[in-house]
Amino acid sequence: MELTIGFFVGVILIPILLGLAKSLGLYLCVKECEAHVYTLFGKVIGTIETSGLKFPLKIFGGKALLIPFFGKRYVVNTALRQHYLRSQMVNSEEGTPMGVGIWYEMQVKDPVAYLFTNANPDGSLQANVTSSTISTLSNLEMEKMLEDRHSLSRTVRQAVSPLSEKWGYQLGSVYIRKVEFTDRHMVENITEKVVKRLVQVTSAMKQDGENRVGLIKSETAFKVSQKMAEAAASRPKIVGEALNSIAGQDAQVLDTVLSVMEIDNLLTSNAKIDIVPASSNLLVQMGASSSPPVVPVAPS
Repeated sequence: MELTIGFFVGVILIPILLGLAKSLGLYLCVKECEAHVYTLFGKVIGTIETSGLKFPLKIFGGKALLIPFFGKRYVVNTALRQHYLRSQMVNSEEGTPMGVGIWYEMQVKDPVAYLFTNANPDGSLQANVTSSTISTLSNLEMEKMLEDRHSLSRTVRQAVSPLSEKWGYQLGSVYIRKVEFTDRHMVENITEKVVKRLVQVTSAMKQDGENRVGLIKSETAFKVSQKMAEAAASRPKIVGEALNSIAGQDAQVLDTVLSVMEIDNLLTSNAKIDIVPASSNLLVQMGASSSPPVVPVAPS
């Protein structure tokens, strides 16, 4: 019998009592990134923003017992949220239609202002970010619009923050993520110009490389020819010094060396040589006017 009563109390009665106490607002569980705003007779009596198990009767006193009948409890999400606005139309200084994408973060910091200051704070913040972006970027140079997005994003955030704080929001990062051309024909023209410019730059780089290679080759050839000329100029001096040294030691050796050098020159010149005996002086005299050089050779 006691077991049945315990089971009835634990499984049926206790959940019913807890549900009744919760519906009467005697306790509640506040989640992370959540705020509860309480109103009584149309006036805000307080908020609970810290997470955990809370007892409104302890926080608001006897007024908490009247809230379920004459008041209302609002639950506000205070988590950080992100939103992205795509293709907001902006005209550049040159009159070019551009599509701009804006990404921004927002978080509710004042739940009361968020609930009662503006009927549609999300839509108002979105419209404010859009209008501030268009007013900041309109009639700017296309080059600045494409390159200075970081500084322009800070300008947009400074323009939007005061109003967003009035509506209970704290504006986080604002960034212009994308700037695009909306005219298809213009995109094709720009693409064609970029391709031609890339071809031109590539050709210029290739020509510059070839010019540098040619310059290096010519400088190398000049240095090599200079060194060869220096070597050729120093050869007679070296050979002359060597011959003088040989002459000082043995004149017969010098004559032999000179004869060898003369024969070597004749061989390298590819000249025709007729060799006749030394006793054939008459034949040599007769053919001296029309014959190649004759070298007399002693009989063996």
